[in-house]
Amino acid sequence: MPLFAGHHLTCIRGERMVFRDVSFALEPGGLLLLVGANGSGKTSLLRIMAGLTPAAAGMLSWNDLDISREPEAFRSRLRYVGHLDGVKPALTVAEHLQFWSALLAADSARPIDPAPALEAFGIGHLADLPGRFLSAGQRRRLALARLLLVPAPLWLLDEPRTALDAEAVARLDAVIGEHRLRGGAVVMSSHAGDRPREAAVLDLDAAAGVAVAETWTC
Repeated sequence: MPLFAGHHLTCIRGERMVFRDVSFALEPGGLLLLVGANGSGKTSLLRIMAGLTPAAAGMLSWNDLDISREPEAFRSRLRYVGHLDGVKPALTVAEHLQFWSALLAADSARPIDPAPALEAFGIGHLADLPGRFLSAGQRRRLALARLLLVPAPLWLLDEPRTALDAEAVARLDAVIGEHRLRGGAVVMSSHAGDRPREAAVLDLDAAAGVAVAETWTC
């Protein structure tokens, strides 16, 4: 059975159907790439997958069980990195990860060392630098470093390569590859033409809908 699956998902925003009847299945070690034009619903689908907003119709399952039966357990299994990096100007790079470590590992008896996560994304030398001095690419690396603080089997990444240079993209690809080798699964959205060869592709342009009368949030 698939590790994570969506069944006939529909998203309606305002009076517009963003997409309808979208289904997918993701195996352990799988990589699902969401593609489509701006407004096709890539971010909306990721937010539905993360449990941040409801779908108008359809369901999500984890190991063939409806995630709505144990929503807290499901949320503990995923890490979501959206468009916003969430970098606070006054906190240093290390302090950001220490804060996230405390949130993600509330039950841990020992503090988590952020250094390996920073080194994985090539920003270890910036540990003492306040967030206000970071470039857009450095802020993106810091946001992505949160993925490595506490293990979770499912990563949901909204255009994670945005603002990254070639060296940072290579580091991200290596981190994703290692996660998949351990049995983790990844869903990520992408700009047109940016398609890893090993990824299964879900094209949301084909699922676009038309205006409808009811209003849903997604």
